[in-house]
Amino acid sequence: MTGGADPGRHAERLERAARVAGEAGLSALLATPGPDLFYLTGHAPPPLERLTLLVVAPDRRPMMVVPLLERPAALASPAADRIEVVGWADGDDPYAVAAGLLPPGRLAVTDQTWASHVLGLQEAAKDRTFVPAGRAMPPLRAVKDEEELAALAKAASAADAAFADILGVAFAGRREAHVAADLADALRRHGHRTADFTIVGSGPNGASPHHEAGERVMADGDAVVLDFGGHLDGYCSDITRTVFVREPPEDFERVHDIVRRAQQAAFQAVRPGVPAEDVDRAARDVIDDAGYGGSFIHRTGHGIGLEAHEPPYIVAGNTTSLEAGMTFSIEPGIYLPGRFGVRIEDIVAVTEDGATRLNEAPRDPQAVR
Repeated sequence: MTGGADPGRHAERLERAARVAGEAGLSALLATPGPDLFYLTGHAPPPLERLTLLVVAPDRRPMMVVPLLERPAALASPAADRIEVVGWADGDDPYAVAAGLLPPGRLAVTDQTWASHVLGLQEAAKDRTFVPAGRAMPPLRAVKDEEELAALAKAASAADAAFADILGVAFAGRREAHVAADLADALRRHGHRTADFTIVGSGPNGASPHHEAGERVMADGDAVVLDFGGHLDGYCSDITRTVFVREPPEDFERVHDIVRRAQQAAFQAVRPGVPAEDVDRAARDVIDDAGYGGSFIHRTGHGIGLEAHEPPYIVAGNTTSLEAGMTFSIEPGIYLPGRFGVRIEDIVAVTEDGATRLNEAPRDPQAVR
């Protein structure tokens, strides 16, 4: 998994996490199994009822509380020489063990932490204050390094190749679920370890942005929203294209062109220093001006990396300034209930003077058979 085998990289990340936590007025950052723990240490235990907890505090050596049976794996992780690993045995109270290692003050808990673990820590450390890391400190994973950008580009290229494959399969007379299976097979064929989602929304189903592929049989004249992605080398892909079966439905080409222009406007708005909400506004203005503002019913994009959805979110009200190395989707859409939907999505990376697309699959309307 990319990013999991370089002790130097993890040492820098741990140091930066401690510094950022201190600058945010926090006593420590607490991470449990999930993307944040992996990002910081290269250790990827399963999220279980047994507590695993990384404590990263300013001016202190990082500590990790782990079940004794998982201590050998923790000691073999890339960042083990930078971390003090403390084991607890079945029958012990892991929250009491962890509480004895927590500094006083405000402690930021990573967003993926189970509620049962947070409640256990609160009970064992009643004199501490626990706050969500996502609100209390800047996101550590938002700005990607060169290796991460290369991994995301590789995943995006593989998703482009899967889309090229899917243009050659039959749609007419087949169920959405069948094409979803074809998409998953194509992602794996082009190197994905997992195919995490395969949205196939045909005809009126395309007007539901998160429609799950079902039993509807596709026919000539259907528009079909294809939104799919997964994990390749630990990093995510996510792409959307909208095709039509043999002949486009009425108004499809005009609506598709509006969405294409909105996506392009948002892409051109991306550069360092621009607030995330300005990118959303750039796409929304095009769709508003065309008279379809009420049919664009979701944010313009979401960050992507180790997770398919992570900061920064490209949405009204998010004043986060974009930085070179940030990666996110740009995916405006228009959804017409009872008729069809259109969405076009690319993953983009912020560069020093603008942005680059990681997806290059064709954005003009494509016919399928």
